[in-house]
Amino acid sequence: MLKPEILDPQGQAVQRALPRLGFEGVSDVRQGKRFELEVDGPVDDAALARIHELAESFLANTVIEDFTVKVEEEKAGAGK
Repeated sequence: MLKPEILDPQGQAVQRALPRLGFEGVSDVRQGKRFELEVDGPVDDAALARIHELAESFLANTVIEDFTVKVEEEKAGAGK
């Protein structure tokens, strides 16, 4: 996600369009991006540290973006 102090013209455009589309009561919209990584093996502390390093050094522009690393368990039958 863009840091709060960085202007977000895409989010602002969406926010302005919402009332015209019948969606009231949304006071702010921030645009972001998402990467999903599938990891071989368990996501232990070492793997999580490497993923965090990957996100910080390669996936996010940390000058203007904040990022979060989340672990989601695979759902039974997902993708099959």
